Amino acid sequence: MRVVPLVGGPVELRGALDLESRPAGVMPRRLPAWTKEQYQDPSVYGVTLMPSGVRLVFRTDARELELEVLTSTGQLDTDPEPRPTGMLELVVNGTLAGRRRAPVGNVVRMAGPGAVQRMIPGDPSTVRFGGLQAGMKNVELWLPQQTPTELVALRADGEVLPPLPDGRRRWVHHGSSISHCIEADGPTGTWPVVAAALAGAEVINLSQAGNALLDPYVARTIRDMPADLISLKVGINIVSLAAFRLRTFGPAVHGFLDTIRDGHPGTPLLLISPVSCPALEETPGPTAMGPDGKITALGDPAQVAASGALSLAVVRAELERIVTARQPRDPHLHYMDGRELLGPEETDDLSDGLHPTAAAYRRMGKRFATQAFANDGPFR
Repeated sequence: MRVVPLVGGPVELRGALDLESRPAGVMPRRLPAWTKEQYQDPSVYGVTLMPSGVRLVFRTDARELELEVLTSTGQLDTDPEPRPTGMLELVVNGTLAGRRRAPVGNVVRMAGPGAVQRMIPGDPSTVRFGGLQAGMKNVELWLPQQTPTELVALRADGEVLPPLPDGRRRWVHHGSSISHCIEADGPTGTWPVVAAALAGAEVINLSQAGNALLDPYVARTIRDMPADLISLKVGINIVSLAAFRLRTFGPAVHGFLDTIRDGHPGTPLLLISPVSCPALEETPGPTAMGPDGKITALGDPAQVAASGALSLAVVRAELERIVTARQPRDPHLHYMDGRELLGPEETDDLSDGLHPTAAAYRRMGKRFATQAFANDGPFR
């Protein structure tokens, strides 16, 4: 087996905008390094380390590949085992060719959410994919969408070459946990990846679980990166955190769009409202988890009219209004009602009242590909 350089060699690391040097290797991050000083909440840094959509891309004639990784996962003191680490998936010539459970490495222990964390150091482990077809082939090695994964070494028993240009359009997407897709059955089961595979696009997923809050550093990141298609899924975190009132929400959306348009004045841009979530449809946040493990809204519905508190119904109406108002001077801006991806008749597929099941994520991806990339769709 020969060692293949992870940096400065034939391998492209797609979906990551930063590589942090670590003692064992390199850690991919999904936002640029300059954004770190602007994070108000440490959870932002944590979710940028979760490599949703991050994959190693190359060509090889190898019959066997090895990827050595050091993962980091959490564990509550009351739980007997660490949280599931997810899957590493190998795609060969566009077809899923292997799945391996990501090994447990570092474990972050805590008494409960928000408590002081204690690191239990782990060791790197090697994941092997054997029995690959003979001959030169296109390979994508996808990292688990929910588990920070330090890349230590890549080894192959054959030649490894850079990928060839394939002409796919580059689609940049930003959203919440419902686009981050921690609950998906694997990295290629997240709805943006399912949609991209069906549509023949190359997706970059900048979604931030719990943190899609119209942060200016995200807008500037999208402004400055190459993109043929852009989509933004906006609203659920804003309502669940009671982050805006109607008075401040609209200008924040306009500002986010204006910043992106500074770098992409004519790129197709799709603004997507939230999928169905019964607890928040007419009731504003903030939210909490109820004793049944389902999300519940703590806000007062009367405050929607009285003080501009935001429910999902209000957010959808405002996003559609904003797009309609801007379209005369921005004909490449489009709106999609998120309920077209997962509607009120499907809320049994929300495992905790908020997050879709793995099967529902795959269904959302198929629907998005059918609608957004259709002949008359915004990404046609």
